[in-house]
Amino acid sequence: MSGDHGQAAITTDDDPRVAEALRRVWGFERLRPMQAAAIAAGLERRDALVVMPTGGGKSLCYQLPPLIEGRTDIVVSPLIALMQDQVDGLTQLGYPAAALHSGLSAEARGEVERGVREGRYRLLYVAPERLVTPWFLETVDRMGTTAFAIDEAHCISQWGHDFRTDYRQLATLRDRFPQAGIHAYTATATPRVREDIVAQLGLRDPAVLVGTFDRPNLTYRVLPREDLRGQTLEVLSRHPGEAAIVYCLSRKDTEQLAAALKVAGVKAEHYHAGLSAELRHATQDRFAREATDVIVATVAFGMGIDRSNVRAVVHACIPKSIENYQQETGRAGRDGLPAECVLLYSPADAMRLERLIDRAVDEAPDRGVAEANAEVQRGLLRRMQGFASTPRCRHALLAEYFEQAYEAAEAEGGCGACDVCLDEVRGVEEATVIAQKVLSCVARTGQSFGVGHLVEVLAGADSQRVRELGHDRLSVHGLLADTPRKAIQSYVYQLVDQEALARTPGDRPIVMLTPAGVEVMRGQRSVQLIRPRSSGRRSASAPIEVHLGPADRKLFDALREHRRTIAAEKGVPAYTVLHDRTLIEIAKRRPGHATALAQLHGIGEAKLTTYGPGILELVAEHG
Repeated sequence: MSGDHGQAAITTDDDPRVAEALRRVWGFERLRPMQAAAIAAGLERRDALVVMPTGGGKSLCYQLPPLIEGRTDIVVSPLIALMQDQVDGLTQLGYPAAALHSGLSAEARGEVERGVREGRYRLLYVAPERLVTPWFLETVDRMGTTAFAIDEAHCISQWGHDFRTDYRQLATLRDRFPQAGIHAYTATATPRVREDIVAQLGLRDPAVLVGTFDRPNLTYRVLPREDLRGQTLEVLSRHPGEAAIVYCLSRKDTEQLAAALKVAGVKAEHYHAGLSAELRHATQDRFAREATDVIVATVAFGMGIDRSNVRAVVHACIPKSIENYQQETGRAGRDGLPAECVLLYSPADAMRLERLIDRAVDEAPDRGVAEANAEVQRGLLRRMQGFASTPRCRHALLAEYFEQAYEAAEAEGGCGACDVCLDEVRGVEEATVIAQKVLSCVARTGQSFGVGHLVEVLAGADSQRVRELGHDRLSVHGLLADTPRKAIQSYVYQLVDQEALARTPGDRPIVMLTPAGVEVMRGQRSVQLIRPRSSGRRSASAPIEVHLGPADRKLFDALREHRRTIAAEKGVPAYTVLHDRTLIEIAKRRPGHATALAQLHGIGEAKLTTYGPGILELVAEHG
């Protein structure tokens, strides 16, 4: 935990109400250190910026204070699915919460508004554009609201990865409600973004609480994308019957890959913004209720999904930034159990993203503003490319991006949870010499050809085009004849990622030398090149089976089916009923009575009353 601004020590140690509510409602025994500090700021109505990685327990930080004090706080959230997901989860806990959004029927909206007038709710979720309407601001005045929680607060910063103009309107909160506490929450924010959030929201002497970005339960892998269907199936085969998300760049990609996975027997569905709202909601609902195992989606999917037991996240294309990558991979293993994140990388994806950035500039009404934003996005993309092509501990690279140290990378064996430290990736011997051969080929052919032709020349191809151009007579012809062509192609792209080479824009890009590339050719700079040793098969294991033996696993599966049935009956996501971590504890400890069950993680009073009898009956059946 760290603070970017001066702050007094804050603690909940002397407030017994926190421990009592935590145990009674959530069934938790203790808070994490940063949660305690964030909750103390909420109780004091002190402005705060809380940066806590996905799965770190941010929502609890703004849910506890209003419950303890009997007040109604406003939570600003960018997506209907995200609001409804949290309201469903809180309802299962017996916590009074509601959301106002466009997806409500007239009857449901009227009920929520009556509840607001009567002071029945402790939390009210709204979208940023609704919050700043005159009607709602007047409603907030009448409610006497004294605290606002801004979820996904990075959306307010143009330096962030998900800038949204409607979030900028939240700057009016400070002027309209000068005495209210404003608490900003996000999972990913560099120091520059954190400073911008504080400035944009007008936070006064905020408690700036920055958690550790590392997710030790996640195993990161980066593989060259060679066979998308086969590689995706290989990852999913390590997690049969468990939840996974596969991210693609385009809508068409999601539909084609989902169809291919279905043919292979995977319970998969596609999801993108081009689908109707009804179909998107139905797909999300099936995934949340565990009726579907795998969602193949564009990045339109995920922010509103809080499913805690996602065991794998596959990127079929490179994300736009490391912030995006951190947030999207963060949807795996939110329950703290092992999960894996696999990036199937092709440098061609980065070029597609660059073309999208350029197109946005061309179509923008204010080209100057658009170009400034585009340059920020290009810089973020280059950092992501560097992550994908650098043979260093992935956990360390992510931590360092957010300016945090990662000591495990220096220990013997490294992190033990990434392809590099697991020795699944090896550095290429004499990488600089190989790079010099590639760079020389670019120079000798006049910096006038694309990747494909360069590979042909380096491989020593005897094609008509190579002969017509006279490139079979060049000294660089066949310099890498003993190297597979896919490897040569990978080396060219890696040198592009490391900015030793550059590619011109357009549909037929030409590869050219850069000043850094010239330094490599002259022996003034060295480079690293990598080649995957395997695809992770030998070191991955089924996460749940790490924790359970055969008999316990049988009970766990029965409990999971019981949870699925309850979720379907109630029309709520399965993970809002009971988390996998709780089911594992039940399967291992086999409580025989309500008092023993109440001691387990995640069993509060409401869930003990509602679900306890059925759980105890199942435990007894499995003797």
